[in-house]
Amino acid sequence: MGQVIALLPLSRDPNLLVGTATSDDAAVYRLNDEIALVQTVDFFTPVVDDPYDFGRIAAANSLSDIYAMGATPLTALNIVGFPVGVLPMAYLVEILRGGAAIAAQAGVSIVGGHTIDDREPKYGMAVTGTVRPGEQITNATARPGDVLVLTKPLGTGIIATAIKRGVAEATVVAEAVESMAALNREAAAAARAVGVSAVTDVTGFGLLGHLLEMCVASGVSAEIWVNALPWLTGAVDLARAGVVPGGTRRNLEYADPSTAWEEGFADWERLLVADAQTSGGLLIALPAERADGLLAPLRAAGGRVAVIGRLLPPGEPALTVRRAVPGGFSA
Repeated sequence: MGQVIALLPLSRDPNLLVGTATSDDAAVYRLNDEIALVQTVDFFTPVVDDPYDFGRIAAANSLSDIYAMGATPLTALNIVGFPVGVLPMAYLVEILRGGAAIAAQAGVSIVGGHTIDDREPKYGMAVTGTVRPGEQITNATARPGDVLVLTKPLGTGIIATAIKRGVAEATVVAEAVESMAALNREAAAAARAVGVSAVTDVTGFGLLGHLLEMCVASGVSAEIWVNALPWLTGAVDLARAGVVPGGTRRNLEYADPSTAWEEGFADWERLLVADAQTSGGLLIALPAERADGLLAPLRAAGGRVAVIGRLLPPGEPALTVRRAVPGGFSA
């Protein structure tokens, strides 16, 4: 999609504070000196079997882009594709109930939406939030010397594929569902409180893809430490067994030319690091001396959050993947 967007004309509106140029998570449009609108849209096909859980996950995923910009979500419009006459309408009711539950948890008003007859169910939201102009957080302001913090475990793409193949254990599914349905609200609030350099959320392009976007937009390079990455239960074993979605393979193909891998990584490990996420955590760049101030409240609330890498001056390749955490750092 990035290649398509690059062919389109950029907006020259001076009130458009964040647009498509940096592949950021949402657009920011200044209304006046006190308030700017933050807008995003996302929807996808089911990643779990239960329609209520699918609704919850899709809603949390849609809201995540607003949180990643340091903004407060206010309203949402439902976007629905549903195979009328093929699946019971009760399924659609459950999807929308799940979305409404997450919206209510976030304090967001669902103010309408649009539904089409589609061969495969699809659900998501167009979300509008607000932020004070100049206080938005983007992916384009990371700095060399920053550390990278990830606020949710990885592996949702692999587990979703295991669900489709009927090889996912119930406990594995339950943990993944709750991770995907969890709002990034608290992580975003902690990031704003401590003061961070840059933020993006980790979704379809996976950790490598979204980190590469941050590096390109910010003019930096990065290294990550695989031993520090948090994983959902079952993800590592499933990847080792070859349960990997097509999106994850495409992510690796996209990021690999810009990535140097330390010796010894197996193919399945590379795919694991590139796994396409649904409603993943925030990837936060911040000065190392502020990391504890971010980690402490999130860990106290039960979050699985870790320092997973660091940013370096610009160079080639843009990304380096190492096995171990270097001395002087704690995950």
